[in-house]
Amino acid sequence: MSRKRKPKYIRIFVLTLFIVFLANGAYKTASNFLPFILSRPFRGISSPLRGPQSQDSSPAGIKEPISLNSIKEELYSPYAILIRLKDNKVAFRTRSEERIYPASLTKIMTAIIAMENISDLKESVILPENIFPSLYAANASMAGFLPGEKVTVIDLLYGTLLPSGADASMGLALRVSGSEDEFVKLMNKKAKQLGMNDTHFTNVCGLYDDNHYTTVKDISVLLEYALKNKTFREVFTSARHSTAGTNMHPDGITYYSTMFEKMDTYEFDGGRILGGKTGYTRESGLCLASLAEKNGNEYILITAGAPGDHLTKQYHIMDAFMVYGKYLKK
Repeated sequence: MSRKRKPKYIRIFVLTLFIVFLANGAYKTASNFLPFILSRPFRGISSPLRGPQSQDSSPAGIKEPISLNSIKEELYSPYAILIRLKDNKVAFRTRSEERIYPASLTKIMTAIIAMENISDLKESVILPENIFPSLYAANASMAGFLPGEKVTVIDLLYGTLLPSGADASMGLALRVSGSEDEFVKLMNKKAKQLGMNDTHFTNVCGLYDDNHYTTVKDISVLLEYALKNKTFREVFTSARHSTAGTNMHPDGITYYSTMFEKMDTYEFDGGRILGGKTGYTRESGLCLASLAEKNGNEYILITAGAPGDHLTKQYHIMDAFMVYGKYLKK
């Protein structure tokens, strides 16, 4: 004899009780973990860009006074890579192959392209008036030059890397290629030659563009290459520079490194920071590409995505001192 089926309203009632039970369990689980999650300090922004997840690694011969996981917990920057220059060994990395917006780290490429394409660094370049309105509108960082100013190439290079001047960057691009678009083609060509396989540039200054991206790994490749250029290294490691007199500034302009001016000291336990290039946009967070020396070895550290801005604590610089001073062996 067949069993009678339960009335439809009973089945609905049982199903409802089951759903309520599951929901209540999920709520209790969330309640237990939410205070812990909210209590964790904010350690940077997450990039919306796609890209492969990188694996952390540490080469033989580099001691670790703290674990890799501990380093990641202490970093404000979610993207980082540390490299020992003498043998190109990766000492530490986290999310190093995920795409980021490079902001003014872009100017590392702008500067090295200009150095390789202009033989006379004392040559003068006139900054055309038409480049300034869009830079002002974008609130781009400027070196302080004026429309129609006649500036030497070497002063434009310092203006590009120290105060991160978009006016200086545009001046170099126009001198080399006649237009920003043509200069960007050289940047992307050089990136391909260097093996920067997840990098694409759309402008010479680092202004935000959804199609202007890279990774901290690719920037490390670029910086390692650029530091082999004597002029680049000299500019990159300078704390300040005074330009020659110009038609607009007879006494010249003195500008300062956007990294060094935020530091009380260059030294850390066992070494010192030699030079660096900062970057910031709302989309990229605080970024830093730096060079340091410790116990006779040179290292480069690229970080990106730290919280804050020019007016807050400089979390990218704090990360540099933490990694160089605490991670590397004494």
